[in-house]
Amino acid sequence: MENALTRQRKSTLADIAAKTGYGTNTVSLALRGSTRISQAARDTIIKAAEALDYVPNNTAKALVLKRSNTVGMLVEYLTNPQPTAVATALQREMSDRGYSVLFATSSTPEQEAAAIEMFRRHMVDGLLIYPVDHTNLSHLHRLRERNFPVVMLVGARDTGLDAVGVDEFQASYDATTHLIALGHKRIGALGPTKDKPLKIEGFRHAHRVHGLPLDERQIYEPVGFSMAAGYDGMAILAERDLGLTALFAASDMFALGAMRWAKVKGVSVPEQLSIVGYDNIEYGEFSNTTLTSVRNDGGTLAKAAVERLIALMETDGPLPPPTLTLLPGELVVRESSSRPGRRSWASGQTDKL
Repeated sequence: MENALTRQRKSTLADIAAKTGYGTNTVSLALRGSTRISQAARDTIIKAAEALDYVPNNTAKALVLKRSNTVGMLVEYLTNPQPTAVATALQREMSDRGYSVLFATSSTPEQEAAAIEMFRRHMVDGLLIYPVDHTNLSHLHRLRERNFPVVMLVGARDTGLDAVGVDEFQASYDATTHLIALGHKRIGALGPTKDKPLKIEGFRHAHRVHGLPLDERQIYEPVGFSMAAGYDGMAILAERDLGLTALFAASDMFALGAMRWAKVKGVSVPEQLSIVGYDNIEYGEFSNTTLTSVRNDGGTLAKAAVERLIALMETDGPLPPPTLTLLPGELVVRESSSRPGRRSWASGQTDKL
């Protein structure tokens, strides 16, 4: 008796031909909807294909046509609802244009390289990517040099790659300027400083433009990406006893962690500590103290990125020069930011407030 765990052999065009009595060429044409085959014959062949659970071999088809009508999509953190929502919008836009999407995640350069290699083995026609490290893009340059279409989902200037994304530098500058305009002079920051520096650079630039001194100890890069990382990062900033009255967080996840720290330590938001986040996720909009944050238009970003990728994939010959599409980030002001209050807090004293 055959082992029940033995994998069933996949049906082929020859199996359908044997079942229906038609030749394999006729079967192939019928399954592609060719009008050269009579409707009656097409109906018979399609019915047999369904009975045999026939699945077309798209890899073989791609080898012949040099096209798979499939793209790869690579994002970093699924713990952040914002890029996850963008990825969903991207998948919908690609589907509306007749493309399938292979999806993968990565959190290290090694995982990113392995995912891209997997995509290439599956013969994807192009790649949409949130890079792990925005400052090291040599592997993506090599893909483009080989005429492989790549669109980064990052608003980074002067990369030599096609990019569509929110202007993170300007949006972070605007968010920090909002706090400065409220009267805050000692503003902390939680966010990446090495591999994704645009937001913190915008934070720094706001201090330079407005003539506000900045101690580098006001900036801390959380370990990992979560609310817990934001909580721990805020605790470390507090231990430095810098007299902070406000915080810019490069992600709402960090901002919400910082708000929880403030709640636990008895620091009132925004009376004693104003907090501004980035991404405008739903958790911030509906938190107990609603979060001021930068809103990204994920739908517009997805549409623009897909249109650029398809234009690259449909290019005959060498790819055209790369383009950059920067989208604005809108600051949504809510309850978590206000003018500095009369009461202050300091490390070691917060539990007494």
